[in-house]
Amino acid sequence: MPADGDRRSTLAELRADLGVGQAIDDDIALVVTTSGTTGAPKGALLTAAALTASAAATHDRLGGPGRWLLALPPYHIAGVQVLVRSLLADTVPVELDVSAGFDVTELPSAVAQLGSGRRYTALVAAQLAKALTDPAAAAALADLDAVLIGGGPAPRPVLDAATTAGITVVRTYGMSETAGGCVYDGVPLDGVRLRLGADGRIVIGGPTLANGYRNPPDPDPFADSGWFHTDDIGAVDDSGVLRVLGRVDEAISTGGLTVLPHPVEAALRTHPAVADCAVFGVDDERLGQRVVAAVVVADGSGQPSLEVLRAHLTHTLDRTAAPRELHIVDALPMRGIGKVDRQALARRCQRR
Repeated sequence: MPADGDRRSTLAELRADLGVGQAIDDDIALVVTTSGTTGAPKGALLTAAALTASAAATHDRLGGPGRWLLALPPYHIAGVQVLVRSLLADTVPVELDVSAGFDVTELPSAVAQLGSGRRYTALVAAQLAKALTDPAAAAALADLDAVLIGGGPAPRPVLDAATTAGITVVRTYGMSETAGGCVYDGVPLDGVRLRLGADGRIVIGGPTLANGYRNPPDPDPFADSGWFHTDDIGAVDDSGVLRVLGRVDEAISTGGLTVLPHPVEAALRTHPAVADCAVFGVDDERLGQRVVAAVVVADGSGQPSLEVLRAHLTHTLDRTAAPRELHIVDALPMRGIGKVDRQALARRCQRR
């Protein structure tokens, strides 16, 4: 926690960056701050039309309006969208207080309060994983028509466990700049346009798009009129389904080759001793960067060695992607909701 003076300075800088108190266009309904991990936080300028277009398209994709359980902070775009969808459906959401953390024992009663009819919620992968450890909570989620999962990639073991528990999971991809999730299970919502740049970067257009930033960076990701150039790398298969491979700023340049963390993490999680993991790069005099893995060991498993995990990875990935360094951690540091703070891990490991 920063000292009081530092905190006041940070808040003052944030207010200045976002132009708090300055004039704003009348059609802007909401300014949502980004995480600011790569510079000053930016404010996505969202209109009522963009927010409602996203909410309506979500209901169309899910099979119709329903009642929502709010289990995410209402200041985050995913929480905001639960409120907007509820307004459009003319329903009142049931709120699960997460200010002190996500208490899975409260899920059954919260779901029961939703009553009959179509019922939904939105969670991040860490919440879903925690709910799966409690049979009553998992059963409550299985009673819902859909559980949207966003905020970052969901580990395959968590998704498989949710399927086994009978939970209807819908994986969402989006961000504040797109009024929340705009691609569901790899398929864009109605009206959302999707293409890949020459570098594989995901580019999004359509009615859910923000009107730009309150404090646009240079270069501006909204400079291409009608499109938003994300910081994510993706691939689209022959059936038009998008797969997110990772962020541009998370790519690891090692020995002249590029390694994206997400495929490596997915492969690591298939090892029985790995409960969770994060892959990142640290400076290396010979390679430029070396691939490093932080691993949370699964309950009841022995600590895996670097050699064992490297051998495991080479069954599905090129040996270049295999970590050259392993750190065993109790938990992964997080930023925002559901996003691993790889920069914090890299700083911690670089100092060792």
